[in-house]
Amino acid sequence: MQQSLAVSGETAAWQRSVKIRSDEALVALIATHDRNAMRDLFVRHNVRVFRFLLRAVGNAAAAEDLLNEVFLDVWRHAGRFEARSKVSTWILAIAHFKAAALRRRRGFNQLDDEVAEAIEDPGENPETAALKQSSYAAIRECLTRLSPDHRKILDLIYYHEQSIAEVARIIGVPENTVKTRAYYARKRVAQLLAERGVSREAL
Repeated sequence: MQQSLAVSGETAAWQRSVKIRSDEALVALIATHDRNAMRDLFVRHNVRVFRFLLRAVGNAAAAEDLLNEVFLDVWRHAGRFEARSKVSTWILAIAHFKAAALRRRRGFNQLDDEVAEAIEDPGENPETAALKQSSYAAIRECLTRLSPDHRKILDLIYYHEQSIAEVARIIGVPENTVKTRAYYARKRVAQLLAERGVSREAL
């Protein structure tokens, strides 16, 4: 019993440390080859990055391989991070380029949202998860009818909460291009939702 309580206490302390330390602090520690910091950063971001990769390449096994490559790059290149953007933006940029390279090599262009939805995000409480699932279910089919470029823009803005400037850094295009693609992507999804009798406010 005492051992169980001790383990629970250690787990709680570790969870608190993950929440307290910023992403930037973790990356700085990773640059010194701190494996605990690497573990903490992975725990904090791996689900969302995996979902992004899965939507990008449409294949769970390939997304899992890419996820490992992304965080291996984080481990190797943490010392090069200059904090010009958020850590999450930097990680998603790595993921974007790896997914794009894989698609060019293998021709992946599928969207496996059922698998993505089945992956639990530890950062979501049940109410938030239910609301997100309900909203996402309404537009899932519509998103599959967008071009990969337009779909990626909406994914980054709505599901990864990246700003226009951050999206531009991630995918390597001018901010005005992001704004234009986001505008047409939202317009197209709104049209598709209207055809299904769903309010555009769902987007």
